[in-house]
Amino acid sequence: MELKQRTILNSVSVSGVGLHTGKRVNITFKPAAENHGFKFQRIDLDDKPIIEADVDLVVSTDRGTKLARNGIEVGTVEHCLAALAGLSIDNVLMELDGPEVPIMDGSAAHFVKAIRDAGIKEQTADREYFEISSNVYYSDDDNNIEMIAMPLDGFRTTVMIDYNSPVLGSQHASITHMNEFEAEIAKCRTFCLLNEIETMFNNNLIKGGDVNNAIVVVDRHVPEDELDRLAKMFNKNKNELKVEEGGILNNLELHYHNEPARHKLLDLLGDLALVGMPLKAQIMAARCGHTSNVEFAKKIKKAIKLSKVQSKNKAPHYDPNGSIVYTTSEIEKLLPHRHPFLFVDKIIDLTEKQVTGIKNVTYDEYFFKGHFPNNPVMPGVLMIEALAQCGGVLILTGVPDPENYSTYFMKIDNAKFKDMVLPGDTLIMRCELTQPIRRGICVMKGQAFVGSKLVAEADLMAQIVKDV
Repeated sequence: MELKQRTILNSVSVSGVGLHTGKRVNITFKPAAENHGFKFQRIDLDDKPIIEADVDLVVSTDRGTKLARNGIEVGTVEHCLAALAGLSIDNVLMELDGPEVPIMDGSAAHFVKAIRDAGIKEQTADREYFEISSNVYYSDDDNNIEMIAMPLDGFRTTVMIDYNSPVLGSQHASITHMNEFEAEIAKCRTFCLLNEIETMFNNNLIKGGDVNNAIVVVDRHVPEDELDRLAKMFNKNKNELKVEEGGILNNLELHYHNEPARHKLLDLLGDLALVGMPLKAQIMAARCGHTSNVEFAKKIKKAIKLSKVQSKNKAPHYDPNGSIVYTTSEIEKLLPHRHPFLFVDKIIDLTEKQVTGIKNVTYDEYFFKGHFPNNPVMPGVLMIEALAQCGGVLILTGVPDPENYSTYFMKIDNAKFKDMVLPGDTLIMRCELTQPIRRGICVMKGQAFVGSKLVAEADLMAQIVKDV
């Protein structure tokens, strides 16, 4: 059963402070159309620019993931993206009235709650996954980071952290299905070591940092002068801060003993959402952070691009004993063509955008008698006609009364004939819509294969017209 894309049912807003800017900001999650993906919109700026949640737009991974397009930035995007990915949402527009997503309590829980309150809506289009077919590796020897994505019909991930800290120690966290995210991962908060705070503050970061939106790990003795500086950074009185050596600042209670590792898993899911589509993979990551997550995501996106190029020229799988979507008699109810001008014997696969059909080329085909009879070759124009008929099935299944419509050629571009089709061959034809159908006009890419060989291809434009 194909899973469908999902968006939210209603708009919903969340307000908070930006971790690094310290400024109040509102984010509004809004429903979006199919195949929209995740996008941010800076509504505080005059032209309200949109920035796609795309790993190629990452400009900084310094204590968070920041995107930018044409100099317009959106920072700390990982937690809201993790919430969307964790709830298996595909299409959302996020409006922001500032340059950074609010940090809230340092987790994804507030975003998850808002999305749940808004409601989740199933859409019509199928959800498209990228299935890892061969291992994708990333390593950083200097920082002892290792990451791998392996083939799996599902989703599973494990993260390990080791900060050489007596408080944190070595921790692991994992999920075996994305539906575990909400209960097991979403409420896990960001964390940092005490000795990192002053460095970040001096580098103009964490202006919105607070003891309530991060777990601060104290793994050493804190002298009085440092305590004074910490209180000033957090806008607290010194007596409001509790520092116990070998613990958590202000004795903050952890949700889980391995909450830091679980938060790293949350960050990883948010950063991987930047590849643009959900994954089917088993992912293992050791000592990862935003920088490595982004580099790993870029490698996966590169694999996605390569896979799309390869799949366009890869023959569809054909099992003669496999299931059939439409038989010849059922095709005749859709198309006006009849023997000897019906060139599609059966349809073996059909989606909203793509169709795969079969033509068995036999020695007694009428055209072999006059087309090189001593050396029979299927005419190229008839291969194009066969592709067009295949495309006609795809188009006409989208109207409620296909028997009342006909499909007519408007244009053929980039037609190429790469190999001969001979008696006894089985023509495997694939047509895919390259543009949405508008006013009955359809633009398709058609390819014909014999076995694994591409024998013909063309860009086709046709129009469906209601019969008079």
